[in-house]
Amino acid sequence: MRSSAPVKLLSFPNTDQMALSIRAKAQVFSDPVSLQILALIERLATADATVLIIGETGTGKELVARHIHQQSGRSGPFVAVNCGAFSESLVEAELFGHESGAFTGAQQARAGWFETANGGTLFLDEVGDLPPAIQVKLLRVLQERQVTRIGSRKSVALDVRLVAATNVDLEKAVQAGHFRLDLYYRLNVAPVRLPALRERRGDILPLVDHFIDIYRHKLGLGEITLTPDAELALQRYSWPGNIRELENVVHYSLILCCGNTIDLADLRLLNFSPTAGVQAAPGAFAGMAGGSTLDQLQSVLQQLLKENTESLYEVVEQLLITTAFDHANGNQAESARRLGISRNILRAQLKRFGLLDSSFHHAPALAQSDI
Repeated sequence: MRSSAPVKLLSFPNTDQMALSIRAKAQVFSDPVSLQILALIERLATADATVLIIGETGTGKELVARHIHQQSGRSGPFVAVNCGAFSESLVEAELFGHESGAFTGAQQARAGWFETANGGTLFLDEVGDLPPAIQVKLLRVLQERQVTRIGSRKSVALDVRLVAATNVDLEKAVQAGHFRLDLYYRLNVAPVRLPALRERRGDILPLVDHFIDIYRHKLGLGEITLTPDAELALQRYSWPGNIRELENVVHYSLILCCGNTIDLADLRLLNFSPTAGVQAAPGAFAGMAGGSTLDQLQSVLQQLLKENTESLYEVVEQLLITTAFDHANGNQAESARRLGISRNILRAQLKRFGLLDSSFHHAPALAQSDI
């Protein structure tokens, strides 16, 4: 295996006993963007504010929530609940509990997840999937810091740290009338945006190393090496399924590889072209707004690849960030909006390229919501 710098690794306990799912089973912080996020997470952990983790499926939201709990100093349990896993008729009883006879099938009293997490942290995954009626009751629990079981008139006081997560844009859900604005404000006290794996490519190979180490032991293999072509492909691929997809690709490649070496042919990367600098055929951008300009950019990138331009990825990334920042006259919020990334990610890149300190005097101050 290739040697690599130490990285911060998060993983589930007893991963061998976990069923296959879309969740990410490991999270690393090696890329500069990820290290900025880790610093933010550990700052928020010691506070008692509600955290809203936003990110695509498979980016490791539950692992981050667990890390927040572990760093919080809370003595109670960490309880994870997938809000999309229960029917509308069951989710209220699951969250808030019920008394015996409260409804058909309620043969005995049962505490809900809020009570179970008392003294600790309750992680509500896919919170955007909650039905409107449950959103109202959740808002009341957060406001009053107490819960009332179905069929009871007695309230139970709560000391629960809430961490919520979503892979949908809650602001758009609010605008569409699918999510309550007041509940959104209650949840969005301390937002954390987890970038997709393609936005933190410095984490890809450390994750590959981690999963290779796990699966080579399970398969009884010795030390594994990656060919340069395989490494390059893993770094270039867009990873639409994020960390979970990467784990599957590594596992599959170890089953196929010969001589303890993973080559490009052993990787199952969907729609990936190893000969192109980007995953698109010539003219693929023609149907998009500004398609002709994007096609020209693709041609330039292909030419740079043919010329074996040194550190091309770094060069293009820096050029994109600096050009956008200059175009927005040093306005961080506008630069991030035009690039389609979060302000935290932009700030990490500006700092990485030495632009943050020199331009801070004319850039707007970081708002509380961007912490």
